Order: sequence, then C-alpha cells, then structure tokens
Amino acid sequence: MEDYPRTIQEFEERFSTEEACRAYLVQLRWPEGFRCPSCEGWKAVLVRATLFQCCACRRQTSATAGTIFQDTRKPLLMWFRAMWYVTSQKNGASALGLQRVLGLGSYETAWTWLHKLRRAMVRPDRDRLSGWIEVDETILGGLEEGVAGRKIESKALIVIAAQAEGPGIGRIRMRAIQDASAGSLHAFVQNCIEPGSTLHTDGWQGYAGLEKKGYEREITVLRGRRKDASKLMPRVHQIASLLKRWLLGTHQGAVAHEHLPYYLDEFTFRFNRRKSKSRGKLFFRLMQQAVSSPPATYDAMVRRSKSLRQRAQHVGAS
Repeated sequence: MEDYPRTIQEFEERFSTEEACRAYLVQLRWPEGFRCPSCEGWKAVLVRATLFQCCACRRQTSATAGTIFQDTRKPLLMWFRAMWYVTSQKNGASALGLQRVLGLGSYETAWTWLHKLRRAMVRPDRDRLSGWIEVDETILGGLEEGVAGRKIESKALIVIAAQAEGPGIGRIRMRAIQDASAGSLHAFVQNCIEPGSTLHTDGWQGYAGLEKKGYEREITVLRGRRKDASKLMPRVHQIASLLKRWLLGTHQGAVAHEHLPYYLDEFTFRFNRRKSKSRGKLFFRLMQQAVSSPPATYDAMVRRSKSLRQRAQHVGAS
C-alpha cells in the first residue's frame, strides 16, 4: 500500500515529531514486519526507543542502521523536510539552496545530504527499457577543438536511451562513459535495454554487432546531416537539451566529472516521474529507496573523488 502525504499541510501534520518520522521508516523498511538483518528472524523487542533486539540471535539494530540515515547527528525531522523539499522542487535543489532552506550550519552538510539522496534515486533492480528506443551520445561542455571523432579530453561523454511512447518520450536511461567504443556502448545497452527491443541509432561503428546480442536495429545515417539530427532523432536530443539546461540552471554547471553519474541519476529519477500527479509520490519513492540504500559518508565520497581524479591524471599522462 502506498502511504504518503499529498500536500505540504499533510506532510507537516504527519511528520511533526521524531517518533512519527521513525515510525514511518520502520513501516517502509519492514512493510511485512521486522526482519533481522543478520538471521532473518521476525521477532524483536524494543530495548530502547530506537533500538530493536532480535529474539533469535540477539543482534541489535535500528530503523536507520544500514541506510543513508545511519550515524546521522541531525534529527530525522530535518531529513524528512530535506527530502520533501528536494522532491517537491520541479528542477531539484542545489546544495546552497538546501542549506538556506533548512538553516544547515555548513555547505558541506547540504552537499553531503544531496549526494546521499542521489545515491538512493536508482534501484539496482529497476526494469530495463523495452520497445522502440532511440540511443545516442551527447557531449557535456560542447565540442572540443582538435579532437577527432567522438573522443573527448576534458568534456564528459553521455550516452542516452529514450523509450518511445507514441510520438513522445517514455522512460529514459543515461550513463557517463569513457569513450564511444563498442565496449562502452554495448555494456550500456545490455544493462539498460531488454533484448528484443528495436534500437534507433546513427551509423556509428560502436553500435555495430548489437544485432548478435538480441536487438533489432534501425539505423539513420547522420554524417553530413548533423543540422537535422534533432529532427531525425528527436527524443535523445530533447533529453540532452533538458539535461544541459538543468545542470546550468539548478547547478550553474558546477558539476565535477566524478560526481556526474549521480546527477544523471537524479535527472533520470525526476524525468521518469514527471507525470506523477502528486509530488508526495516522489517523496514516497525516494524514502522507500533511502531505507534500502547503504550508507555513504562525506569522507568516502571525497576520497573516491580524489581517487578518480588521480586515476584520470595518470591515464592522461601515460
């Protein structure tokens, strides 16, 4: 049963205490009743207001343990308000905007919270696209001078898949890729699109061979017709345009390459739910995924960023 507030008034009335917020997390994390993360036991006793102890193995756990809320020092009330704000804003929120709205003490906290939420916006077991699908790449930052073909140096290469829904766009998938080789493009297609689907691509050689992997392929040669590309493959070009506008508008283009995949996840999460009649539904979906997503600390995210930068510099120097 989908249980969520439909309006800001309902939200404020329902989640006015820490106890109400924690009860909602318990309900979402264990919708069929408590399950011990260690032994799968289903009976537990409360040893403190926030701590369950399994009757079988005696392991203690809480509704926030093993989720993005683990070890937070801030009230759940504040987390809930952050999630409502992020999902109720049509174009999302910047770290500075979230800091101001919640009165957070530091930009670093707001940045960390947003990145934790972005990591919860994609279910690893989500359904693949199917049907008739446009697939193409776009470069964030514009074309580079002196770089041949689809190679990139300082820009980001994004591959986009847009499912046709009549003349419009259904669901989408996106991924930042290192290059436009068959290895990168085939991996994306197989991960995001059901075999048996029809792929509408251009004549780029990186897509060759997908027919042998169970896909139908419709090819539109764009060489010498780039000015008409937006008409020949309208769905992916519209998504690319919306993505660039969103990154520039909401985030002023200040997105580091190593964090770009998470921004793509957020854009995808929003776009695929754009027709939802209630913003509360987005809050509900994000909350569902937040209680099933592992914790991530600021230090771990920053260390990963440094590691990726160093790896990229090493590759560039070799």
